Amino acid sequence: MSLRDFISKQFIDVIDWVEPEDGILAYRFPMQDREIQNGGKLTVRDSQLALFVNEGHAADAFGPGLYTLNTQTLPILTYIRNWDKAFKSPFKSDVYFFSSRIQTDQHWGTQNPITIRDKEFGAIRLRGFGIYSYHIKEAKTFYSKISGTRDLYRTADLEGQLRNTIVAKMTDAFAVSQVPFLDMAANQAALGEKIKEQMIPAFAEYGLELDTFVVENLSLPEELQKVLDQRISMNLVGDMGRYTQYQVAQSIPIAAGNEGGGGVGVGAGLGAGVAIGQAMMEAVKKGTAGPQESGAAPAAAAPTAAASAETKFCQECGKSIPKSSKFCPECGKPQG
Repeated sequence: MSLRDFISKQFIDVIDWVEPEDGILAYRFPMQDREIQNGGKLTVRDSQLALFVNEGHAADAFGPGLYTLNTQTLPILTYIRNWDKAFKSPFKSDVYFFSSRIQTDQHWGTQNPITIRDKEFGAIRLRGFGIYSYHIKEAKTFYSKISGTRDLYRTADLEGQLRNTIVAKMTDAFAVSQVPFLDMAANQAALGEKIKEQMIPAFAEYGLELDTFVVENLSLPEELQKVLDQRISMNLVGDMGRYTQYQVAQSIPIAAGNEGGGGVGVGAGLGAGVAIGQAMMEAVKKGTAGPQESGAAPAAAAPTAAASAETKFCQECGKSIPKSSKFCPECGKPQG
């Protein structure tokens, strides 16, 4: 090195970093044409970590505090560089700062539905989304596996990797839990804790610690949600016989209101409503009848058919009257 180069070289007395904005995970301190003075100061602020790297090898790591740089505070770097005594001259080393504060409001979601096996519905496709938070815990691990020698590494650079890890671990968590979908939706907080337990080791592999994991929503694709809605509706109906009676009661006024021409249309509509109601009730009885009742049905059917063939409905009031009647015995309306 020439005298001119030595004079122009800059010597660093203080090494520190102030985060200029949110979302920065790792920052390399600028060292080009600069060397660290013996006895220089290293300032690591709260929610920060620092790491010395010598020719690509991670050396000494520091937590929050103020340090004087010498062979005592840099034991690993001293070993790597074979300093058998306290070094007297400046030295070069890469210094990286890491933000160890909690990175909040990180979003996750299933880009495509994931298929799981449900105890009640069989195989279903499930969507989900929510938020999580994490922070850097091990600077050496994060440097060697994630950020590397980049000058700047941001949360956005890691987002895709973490999201895919979450979705993969969610599938494993669902397979182990055997919790039905309806119970998942009703206990999202507990489910979030279970998924978090599954993902903590995966985050630790990157030098991260998962702080919180929240499931905000679980849902089915639209076509499966319609099927679930139908099933819920059937469960709410309960007694099909009483539900049919209710439907008949609702349909009679509608049928009576379909006027086809004067009072005759009203009577015909009312009679049709009664006939529909009778047919529906007979269908329900046949569907719910036991073996003995079902066996007796053919014998009872003949009189019923004969009776229906000998009667008709009044065009005015809808009452059942003999087929040969010219006038309704109830309302006196002439019959055609």
